[in-house]
Amino acid sequence: TSSHTRVGILNNPSSKIQEDNTAIARGILAAFLTQNNSNLKSFLSKLSKEETAKSLAAGTKIVNFLIPGMDGDTFEKKYNTLGLDLIKTHQMFCQEVLKLLPGQMAVVSNGR
Repeated sequence: TSSHTRVGILNNPSSKIQEDNTAIARGILAAFLTQNNSNLKSFLSKLSKEETAKSLAAGTKIVNFLIPGMDGDTFEKKYNTLGLDLIKTHQMFCQEVLKLLPGQMAVVSNGR
């Protein structure tokens, strides 16, 4: 309910990390790094839809899901250069520090 809330995402995949199965995770990370808050929220809502995931799995390019107002060039450059090492680092943190099982979800909060 506060405009001062911060949200972050950590990826904890249950399967082997590869280019073809990380399109949504890389899209989310690229959007967090390149977009303003209003565009980020709308884009994340679009990425979270099941039909989007099915379409990406079928080979549709993620740039087809960009929303008006997004900086598409900056997003696409970051998306294409974002390596899998960042997702692997997230996975290691989730499993070794947070003690989550592969694929297990959690909410981490640090608030009043």
